[in-house]
Amino acid sequence: MRVAEFHLMKIRWEVDLTPEEAREALGLPDVKPMQAAVLAKMEKKLTDAIDTFGPETIIQSWFATIPQGADAMRNLFTGFLNLAGSKKGGSE
Repeated sequence: MRVAEFHLMKIRWEVDLTPEEAREALGLPDVKPMQAAVLAKMEKKLTDAIDTFGPETIIQSWFATIPQGADAMRNLFTGFLNLAGSKKGGSE
């Protein structure tokens, strides 16, 4: 009984295509219009929301949540600074 012999052959193709040509050759859809629309919508949302992250807006929201407002914040920070100063003076 004779054993069949197999010979392997290696083939190499080099194809020079642009991404658009490769997409068309493979039958993939063009998503550029959809991508542009999504990016435009994201950009609009970010630019609309950027004002809510400004320092003035954050501080105003802090004052709004504290009933006493600015006086309470000043007293709080003064207390922290006094506490930090007393600990520093006591450790020397």
